[in-house]
This record gives sequence, C-alpha cells and structure tokens, in this order.
Amino acid sequence: MDQVEIFKALSNKTRLQILTWLKAPELHFPEQPNADFENVGVCVGQIQMKSGLSQSTISEYLSILQRADLISSTRLGQWTYYKRNKEGLKKLSDIINTEI
Repeated sequence: MDQVEIFKALSNKTRLQILTWLKAPELHFPEQPNADFENVGVCVGQIQMKSGLSQSTISEYLSILQRADLISSTRLGQWTYYKRNKEGLKKLSDIINTEI
C-alpha cells in the first residue's frame, strides 16, 4: 500500500463522502433493492445517483479508492458493487498511528 496514493485518494471531498456513505450503506442507500451490503456492497449506480456526478467521474473516483485499497468491488452480472475494504482501512490506521 503506497502512502502517497492513499492520501491522494483521500484528498477529494467526494471520495471522502463515498467512504462515509459506504460506512453505513443501509442509511445512505435504503432504496437499493435486495441489498446485501455486508457481502456485496452498494451498486455503482446508486453511488452515482446520490453523488449527482456523471457515471464516468464516479467510476474514476471508485477506481482511485480501489487502487488505494480503501474499497473493494464485486461484479454481479452487468452490475458492479462496492464496499469498504476493512483490511485496507486498518492498514491506513496503522500507518497513521506508527509512521506519521
């Protein structure tokens, strides 16, 4: 995990907001049908609608967060779902507590 990439990923207000939404998806995405937030996550379409940004912008933001190991994705049919990567967030916490 590259520290610079992690902090670059966190340097954007919308990407931080997405991480906050994914922390409590049942509160932020109650309209997602057949939601399995724990195992699958939130559909990219739901994230895009909530953000009000274009699909391409949200896809780029999610890709940046994923490369930083802060979220993970699951593909089901034509849909991609995202959730927080607990291990990646734990590593971030360890970096902050031990190296900074």
